Amino acid sequence: MGDFSTSIDIASRLLLALSAGGVIGIERAFHGRPAGIRTHSLVCVSSALLMLLTFYQWDLLKDMPLETIRVDPTRMAQGIMTGIGFLGAGVIMKEKLSVRGLTTAASIWMVASIGIIIGMGFYMPAFAATAITLVVLSLFGKIESVMPTRRFGRLMVRFKRSDIISKDELADIISEYDINAYHPSYSLEDEGRIFQYQMTIYTHKLNNFHALASRLSKMEKISEFSINPTGD
Repeated sequence: MGDFSTSIDIASRLLLALSAGGVIGIERAFHGRPAGIRTHSLVCVSSALLMLLTFYQWDLLKDMPLETIRVDPTRMAQGIMTGIGFLGAGVIMKEKLSVRGLTTAASIWMVASIGIIIGMGFYMPAFAATAITLVVLSLFGKIESVMPTRRFGRLMVRFKRSDIISKDELADIISEYDINAYHPSYSLEDEGRIFQYQMTIYTHKLNNFHALASRLSKMEKISEFSINPTGD
């Protein structure tokens, strides 16, 4: 009877971990993130499984001397979270000056934590953590989209040396679109034939970058430009 109840307990914890990781993975998959249902489910279940090893080590190793069984639950949890750090780093991608995947990496870290506490039998904190994670991923994303936050970017503008416009003139053009610029740098490229401005810019509306790009594309003096948003 004891073995049967133990099996039921183990199976129920693994199924709960599968459910918790799965619902969070569904949210990530819905938003097209690189780590979806399968990744989050496996991370949560594997974390719970490893913690079950520490929880039931006395039953699994009945004939072993007591002093040889030293699977410390806290050290197991630390090892799991260290390993998850490598997995989380794998979903973070750098695209030019933008970094993507930080939220997904955080959600993977979270489901690992949820799996650990499910494996230890703390069901109420696991349920609360799962609900909180879903609220953060879904609702907070909508709040961020309507908040008046600064949108940063990196502007590069290149002129032929005969067509250079002054920094103040360029700054006036940028400010017309409610964009602020700072930290300008200057350089000569292509053996001195091209003069280049680079600067950090920011605005409260990402569409302002598009409007500025449209204006710069119509200026004949500009031979090349780029606007790379950095806050994504």
